Amino acid sequence: MHHLEVKRQMGQGDIEAVSELLEVAAEADGHRPLGEHQWLDLVEGGRQGFAGLVAWEPGHDHPVGYAQLTRGDTSWALEFVVDPHHRHAADAIAPDLIGAALDVVRDEGGGRIHLWVPKPTDDVDALVRAVGFRRGRDLYQMRLPLPLGVHGDLATRSFRLGRDEERWLDVNNAAFAHHPEQGGWDLDTLRQREKEPWFDPEGFLLHERDGRLAGFCWTKVHADDGSLGEIYVLAVHPDFQGRGLGRDLLLAGLEHLTGRGLTTAMLYVEAAHRSAVGLYEGVGFTVDHVDRAYLIEVAPSR
Repeated sequence: MHHLEVKRQMGQGDIEAVSELLEVAAEADGHRPLGEHQWLDLVEGGRQGFAGLVAWEPGHDHPVGYAQLTRGDTSWALEFVVDPHHRHAADAIAPDLIGAALDVVRDEGGGRIHLWVPKPTDDVDALVRAVGFRRGRDLYQMRLPLPLGVHGDLATRSFRLGRDEERWLDVNNAAFAHHPEQGGWDLDTLRQREKEPWFDPEGFLLHERDGRLAGFCWTKVHADDGSLGEIYVLAVHPDFQGRGLGRDLLLAGLEHLTGRGLTTAMLYVEAAHRSAVGLYEGVGFTVDHVDRAYLIEVAPSR
């Protein structure tokens, strides 16, 4: 019989134990159980609005399940994982993890929760519906073989550490004003990314127009796959939209990844954002798989 611990801060031992669980699950499932935002919260030990829920079973010196809550400006994000060797009990472990997370949100005044599930199966779909969630946003992971064979001519320059942060935050937060994950970034959030081993300012391409930062294409090379590069974030400031800059920035990013010797490009995009999906399909991207957010509104406990 498992039991749960709810942690608002994660010590180093907690981080190491959960990280080991995540590695085991990633190897079994072929994808990481936590998205990047949640992973960075975990390894930082948990910031304000964080809760880590760890499931243990007697006789085991490792967690058998983990769920993580992160509070955003307008909603909560929730993800969970069950150890592959204990998934015969997942029908008990997973609902208990999710139920405990709902209790945390109730005690914190309630709110909307996005439960993210990578590559959802019918079983997972049924499980989360059984605890009260409904289907919400679908996120496409799209891929494209490189080289593309099409070249752009947009002038870009590399991001300058210590000089471009505030200007970039202005563009990012204006472009993603209503996005629950990418919007509302602050300097600490950006600094976290700058400390990541994959961060490379040479692949962080900025385009200036009329003396302003008009847009950017931020690329990422996946060190665990020597062939794979990512269009990590791409955006155009609302004042400069409608001029074809999105496609030009995309081509610049793909050309940079090609120059790094990569043979596959990937990106994530909201399935409902038809104009963005159309942009990516227009240069040859196709859907590799779908990740899904499930939604629930939680009333406060008092």
